[in-house]
Amino acid sequence: MTGMEQDFDGRVVLITGWARGQGAEEGRLLRERGATVLLADVLDDVGSRTAREVGATYLHLDVTDPDQWEAAVAGVLESEGRIDGLVNNAGVWRSGSLADTTLDMYRRVIDINQIGVFLGMRAVAPVIARPGGAIGNISSVAGLMGPPGSIAYTASKFAVRGMTKVAAKELGRGGVRVNSVHPGYIGTEMLTEVPAFSGGVTEQHLKAVPLGRVADPVEVATVVAFLLSDASSYCNGQEFVVDGGLYG
Repeated sequence: MTGMEQDFDGRVVLITGWARGQGAEEGRLLRERGATVLLADVLDDVGSRTAREVGATYLHLDVTDPDQWEAAVAGVLESEGRIDGLVNNAGVWRSGSLADTTLDMYRRVIDINQIGVFLGMRAVAPVIARPGGAIGNISSVAGLMGPPGSIAYTASKFAVRGMTKVAAKELGRGGVRVNSVHPGYIGTEMLTEVPAFSGGVTEQHLKAVPLGRVADPVEVATVVAFLLSDASSYCNGQEFVVDGGLYG
């Protein structure tokens, strides 16, 4: 092995859903460590502004559209000549119990959170750097524990966990690693979309977290950077939980 560092000089990383919150921190951190970063989202104004701030390139990408995935990957290869890493970060939260979730609501969450990850891995797999390529799929603690009132979201995040394991076995033979990241309570806009947190995080919420606090998005970004780097060169098909001890 040459290096066990988190040096990204010369590496090209594509991140989805990065315009704000957790994805933005991932892009910022990887750019600071030397990566050429391409940030993809559907929030064009916010995404373009954030890309300028960190010195990255913005791409419009609807992760549910296979044609847009093909075009995005082709564009990265044309402009940069290679792809070393993919972070499937795009996702949405929709609350709803089993009885209250409509089929349209369910399908919308599955389309973005599950099918978007599938399409991303499928589009990148044939062209990602071998050996040394790495894919990080952002799941959730919901993909491990199934909290009530989140039937669609939990289903999608369990699926990401499973797809990660399959892809890790299929791509690992070629030297490409695939791992999933499972955040808990992270201080982003998505957390405020959860009805239980609409009024903010309370002491009652934090009683379930042994560390007693909400995570900063950069704390997830550092794990993602680790998984895309040589420092995690023997980590494949695994679940990395970033939740302060909430799960387990």
